[in-house]
Amino acid sequence: MIQYIYSGRAYKKLIYFVFLWTCVCFVVFRIATNYASDRRLVYLSGSHAQAQRGLLQNMPLDYATGFVLSVIGTTTTSSKISSPQRENAVDNDEAISSKFLNSEPLVDSSHSLSEQELYSKLANISNLPLAYWAKMGKKPKNKSNNKSCNASFPSVFELDFNNIYWQRLQATNATYYLYGAYFDDRWRGGALANVRILAMIDRISPPPSVCQFWFADITSPVFSNASYVYGWYSKWGNYKDGLLQPFIITCKVPRIKGLAKTLAPDSVSLVEKKCDKASNNLRVINNRPKVKEDFAVCVKGLDFLQEDLSVRLVEWIELLNILGAKKIFLYDLEVHPNISKVLNYYSQKGLVDLTKITLPGNQPNLPGFRHYYLKHKLTNKRQNELIPYNDCLYRNIYSYKYLVLLDIDEVIMPLQHYNWSQLMQQVQIDSLKIKNYTRASYNVRNVYFLDDLGNGEDQMNHTGHEPGIPRYLHMLQHVDRSRNYTKPGQYVKCFHNTERIVSLHNHFPLNCFGSCTTYSINTTLAQLQHYRKDCVGPLKNSCNSDFRVRPVRDTTIWRYKEPLIARTTKVLAKLGFFS
Repeated sequence: MIQYIYSGRAYKKLIYFVFLWTCVCFVVFRIATNYASDRRLVYLSGSHAQAQRGLLQNMPLDYATGFVLSVIGTTTTSSKISSPQRENAVDNDEAISSKFLNSEPLVDSSHSLSEQELYSKLANISNLPLAYWAKMGKKPKNKSNNKSCNASFPSVFELDFNNIYWQRLQATNATYYLYGAYFDDRWRGGALANVRILAMIDRISPPPSVCQFWFADITSPVFSNASYVYGWYSKWGNYKDGLLQPFIITCKVPRIKGLAKTLAPDSVSLVEKKCDKASNNLRVINNRPKVKEDFAVCVKGLDFLQEDLSVRLVEWIELLNILGAKKIFLYDLEVHPNISKVLNYYSQKGLVDLTKITLPGNQPNLPGFRHYYLKHKLTNKRQNELIPYNDCLYRNIYSYKYLVLLDIDEVIMPLQHYNWSQLMQQVQIDSLKIKNYTRASYNVRNVYFLDDLGNGEDQMNHTGHEPGIPRYLHMLQHVDRSRNYTKPGQYVKCFHNTERIVSLHNHFPLNCFGSCTTYSINTTLAQLQHYRKDCVGPLKNSCNSDFRVRPVRDTTIWRYKEPLIARTTKVLAKLGFFS
């Protein structure tokens, strides 16, 4: 009996102990589960969410900009959290539920654009004519009244697009990638006006083709045979069929009875034979401002995948504006987000015109990979650059007297005058004394302001030590330059005369009305200040002996020190670059 009682008491104690232990384990489990769930929610909703997504192909991309699109709030994020975890983390928390009981989530409730409104908006970022976007109900009739040639206006849904900003013509023996079309009635071009089409073509000698001009008030097209201006030199490489070559396709605009001779076509299609149904249709750009300004700057496609040059870019833009640039035209391939922030700011101010651009044909446009393609395919890169340069030319032949093609590490610096306008007045006087005609271009010789100068023990590593100047202002800090200029005609940059140029290259015009005459501006009047880490590739072997030894102190830029510091610092502060 005694043994039985003792055994019963032990059994009760064991049950009691198991019950208490189970309760403790349950409480600990619940606390741990809620904590982990809360941490996971914070992790996925914060900056770590994008890192969690991992591979590039799992992230939605904007192929026009090259940036990863935000996916917070979409199934991409929510699918990472299981339903029971969400219930434990949110639904069971009565305090959170009551706090937001009468709140409304912030969703986009703005007006949805109609099809017509969307077309009008797209007109600003495409090369298509207004007949498609703004005047869908008033587009030219598809049927031609010409019985011998029943060419019809192509439907927008039948056009052959390539990489967003290009249209394609697949001819029998060539493939054409068309970027833009422009009206050119400069008097040096002849009695008839021209339409110029920028194109990349996979042939050195393209086959014959025909322009179909479309006018808003004419139901049938007007035809004109095309001619070709080659935008490259064979000695520069890539001179063979099968590789895309830069061309300017030119078509004369015939006189049309009853219409003004200065009337520009609304759009143009390029076809192999004049009666073909077109697979392309480009808006003909004809910008005609009331006032022709003096200077604009053109910059090739920006390709800065990871390098943040935003602060240097602000200093550069402000200096060019002080010197006389009314607008800076830049083309965006792939840039750091901080650079985008700077360019968007200046675009809103009207000082910068920023245009998205892609590579035509089978060249890669995958963000990241395109950057390395251009880095390793330098000749292809140079050929592609001719498209934005000449787009900038033809968009502005009536808007500016001079175009200056610069990289963002270059500045044409007047040495005896305060700005470009005063400089060019003197240059015109000097050049006309030698030969009495205006030149196609006026070139400025290159001199290096390298990050470090000297050799061996004499080498000077610049760390921002100029007193009274913020360390973050690169050009104002670097006032020691190479003693020698690069040779005349090498690595120069020009003031290009928009009345004479037919096609542009980075350093000189390639084709002009008549001959491409140039005048070399004396180095006592101006110099191209080039801010680099090292000399350009072909000069690296001689860089130490020719450009690093015996540097010269050159503080010409300090003439603009006070306004440049004030303007640059104000913009950087406004954009949040200072903590």
